[in-house]
Amino acid sequence: MMDVGRHPRIKLLAYSEIEHVSGFIGNFNVKVRKKARYVDENDCTACGDCVVDCPVIVPDEYQQGLSSRKAIYIQLPQAVPSAYLIDMDHCLGNNPIACGKCQEACEKKCINFDMEDEILELEVGTIIVATGNEVYDPTELDEFGYRSFENVITSMEFERLICAGGPTEGHFVRPTDHQRPIRIGFIQCVGSRSDNRGNPYCSNICCMNTIKDTLLLNDHYPDTESKVFYIDIRAFGKGFEDMFKRSKEAGVKYIRGIPGDVWEDPVTKNIFLAVEDTTSGKVEVHELDLVVLSVGLEPRKDMKHLQQLLTLSSTADGFLLESHPKLKPVDAPTRGIFYAGCVEAPKDVKESVTQASAAAARASIILNAGKVQIEAITAQINTDECNYCGLCAKVCPYHAITAADRKLGIYPEVIQAACAGCGTCGAECPTDAITMRHFTDFQIMAQVDSILDKDNMDKVVAFACNWCSYAGGDLCGTSRLQYPTNVRLIRTMCSGRVDEKFVIHAFKKGAPLVLVSGCHFADCHYINAVTWTQKRVEKLWNKLERLGIRPERLQLEWISAAEGQKFARVMRELEEMRKKVTPEEVAETIKILEREEAKALEKKAGKAKKAEEALQTA
Repeated sequence: MMDVGRHPRIKLLAYSEIEHVSGFIGNFNVKVRKKARYVDENDCTACGDCVVDCPVIVPDEYQQGLSSRKAIYIQLPQAVPSAYLIDMDHCLGNNPIACGKCQEACEKKCINFDMEDEILELEVGTIIVATGNEVYDPTELDEFGYRSFENVITSMEFERLICAGGPTEGHFVRPTDHQRPIRIGFIQCVGSRSDNRGNPYCSNICCMNTIKDTLLLNDHYPDTESKVFYIDIRAFGKGFEDMFKRSKEAGVKYIRGIPGDVWEDPVTKNIFLAVEDTTSGKVEVHELDLVVLSVGLEPRKDMKHLQQLLTLSSTADGFLLESHPKLKPVDAPTRGIFYAGCVEAPKDVKESVTQASAAAARASIILNAGKVQIEAITAQINTDECNYCGLCAKVCPYHAITAADRKLGIYPEVIQAACAGCGTCGAECPTDAITMRHFTDFQIMAQVDSILDKDNMDKVVAFACNWCSYAGGDLCGTSRLQYPTNVRLIRTMCSGRVDEKFVIHAFKKGAPLVLVSGCHFADCHYINAVTWTQKRVEKLWNKLERLGIRPERLQLEWISAAEGQKFARVMRELEEMRKKVTPEEVAETIKILEREEAKALEKKAGKAKKAEEALQTA
């Protein structure tokens, strides 16, 4: 970080936050609030005289609350810039000045209580998101006794206690009596791999972090007795298995089982664990001086705000969704934005550095190119058909369509560099003024015609999202999973592209069953386009019921790219539903829809005639 601070071509804005982002790839406008430090970072020499006189003492967040800090402080020893700042939430010298002792102690007069936040506007070509993650708080898992027993700590607190720059200056002691613990237990997967409390995913780093900690203890204190309680050890990286073996050779005991009961000796403050060793099938009780909870990683609490700022997608676990998990692992769905580190998924230092290097390379390619190539699947607006309703701009997940203004005669316009081609705008446009290149209405309806041209009663028409349900079908095929071949898939970039008229057209052509399939809500490749799919299908269900057509003949399913088995199951269920649809029911449906079409045409002709008469009168 010191090298970053000194680099002549890097502008470091510490103690700042992004307030607004607009624009598109190669042309982002970023509004940054640089918070007031109330200390001039250029003049401050970090002498510390101000800290001595500050009377306010609060817990130190960097030291996990194991020590304290003053209201004027440096956030961490390696902070850049190396200058103090004032925590105004705890300072006594703000409006009016009731203290001001730090200001009096500063010989260089660096402290200024009249400082205000600065608003900076930056023009940037690309953005790299590397906001990191947070650590799971195990307080809710009361069975482990965290916050009930002082000698139960988290892995983060362990790191601070054993660190030379920690609150005990590297002297490893337990919180109750400040004596060095001899018998130490590590409980794995705290807050991870749990569907009830905590998070359902593996946090990736916890196993190897504990193995590293046991070796560290053995190097510093060879007489330490370490025990690790685990579900299974995941040591899959380069050299990790050797590290695991070294830990066992050093005398660390690995017990396969998670403690079910934890209690404390009121006199010695030792911790007792009752655990079933699943390898032997016996319930054992272990007395320990200290217990370390190996807590997992989870997304930042402000992730939703970040998603809204940058128009990003997230996965079901709350981390950010990449453009393609294999081909574009560092690209965001919004072009020109890249990921690095744990913002995309839990990962260790090596993986974070690798991804950061890849993100920097991807960003530099765009910046050096001068021009950006876009895929020819974007939307186009026919202004002759547009009625200025503005619905397209409202539904666009990427804000790639400018607002219309009827009074000024300004039509909506598609920013081609920002458009991702999901097609939601085209499906929602009431006047069919929007054309999706390579996924036009004519092309999709021609596929419907071809599918139902022969043996229509044996076919199911399925509209499948390119990124999830269609990919799920591919996985189903490559996995050799069996399912009926009656379903005919029509690929769309997003389920949001499926227009109401596509479904109606399929029923008019004699389809016994129609499926609309897309991503799960939390996995939508196009931010929130899938929500418009849900609304549109629900509206269609109501319309079909009103017309006397069974709504069950229109199915809606969410299938991810990894759910090949679910794809096969859904196809089998659809086949069973198709068999229950009779030719008489299909024929009646066609008659109903033809009558509705005739009424609509008659109504449209009547409106046109009235308009013509009004024009002649004028």
